[in-house]
Amino acid sequence: MAGNKSLRSAEKAKIDEFYTQLSDIEKEMRYYRKHFKDKTVFCNCDDPFESNFFKYFVLNFNRLGLKKLIATCYASSPIANTQLSLFDVIGTEESKQNKPYKAVVTKVYDKTGDGGIDMFDVAELFKSGENSLSELKGDGDFRSKECLELLDESDIVVTNPPFSLFREYISVLLEKQKHFIIIGSQNAITYQEIFPLLMNNRIWLGYGNGDMSFRVPDYFEPRETRFWIDEDGQKWRSMGNIAWFTNLDIKKRHEELILVKRYCQDEYSKFDNYDAINVNKVGDIPCDYTGVMGVPITFMYKYSPDQFEIVNALNRYVLVGNEELNEKIRNNHSHACNINGKATYFRILIRNKHPEVNLIAK
Repeated sequence: MAGNKSLRSAEKAKIDEFYTQLSDIEKEMRYYRKHFKDKTVFCNCDDPFESNFFKYFVLNFNRLGLKKLIATCYASSPIANTQLSLFDVIGTEESKQNKPYKAVVTKVYDKTGDGGIDMFDVAELFKSGENSLSELKGDGDFRSKECLELLDESDIVVTNPPFSLFREYISVLLEKQKHFIIIGSQNAITYQEIFPLLMNNRIWLGYGNGDMSFRVPDYFEPRETRFWIDEDGQKWRSMGNIAWFTNLDIKKRHEELILVKRYCQDEYSKFDNYDAINVNKVGDIPCDYTGVMGVPITFMYKYSPDQFEIVNALNRYVLVGNEELNEKIRNNHSHACNINGKATYFRILIRNKHPEVNLIAK
């Protein structure tokens, strides 16, 4: 049994090995700069010499005014070394190259004296003991006792967590009451464990969304679409449904949508099992409708709690509350998200907090 569990864990780990580009991290982090001053940032799924999350924060350590940077990881990355190798820094013998490590940075400066700061300066600061790089006793899993203790001393977690463990990962962060900026699949919006958090404004979406390309290990099998090998032999996968999730307050969260359409009964269908109109595109949300509207999940990229209330969501059943309706739908073997007997896609149910009722057509 234990062997099977280990095998499943290994298979999950392989599926989850997507390495984020530095440019994508830079694009998103520019909106959060004010949050990092005097804070401890924890990258708890990141090899310090392969992860671009670690690279971003260590090279911007002084500019962001960080107090401390922590990263935990397995030492032997499946990605070929494109940065400085971890073993060049710690001189680890081959027998220890599968061990997990902890990197703790409290100072970054031009250690080599060449007039700039780069990863070689970071390496020298580790070698001199001014920053700490040490082997973990456990396996480096974000749920391990050591990593949870490091989480306790951190302020903000920033990383690309395992997609297959996204629900559990979010749960750990919220249980520990930590701020975070993390990457996940857009489909996570529809998860029964995640949607209520979005609805209750415990988490929300960041700025970047949509297509994102990731480096993947050599053992990844080629795919017909969204896969390529660059001129250096590096394998890449792109995904068109990536989102940033956070619980840090950002300007975008308070920017209200400009609504130009008005409600016309003939243009908006109603759901069979719920008193709400269907809106197929975010741009078609009517400015004057006072009732509940079902909108696509892409609405979450534009959602401002100042403008809208999230009431619920429709799929095969109502995800939150309304157990009476849930039971009715289950007994009838039907879908909650039906229009004229035909099932449609997942819909988020919203209500405009201040509709322009004076514009309703007579």
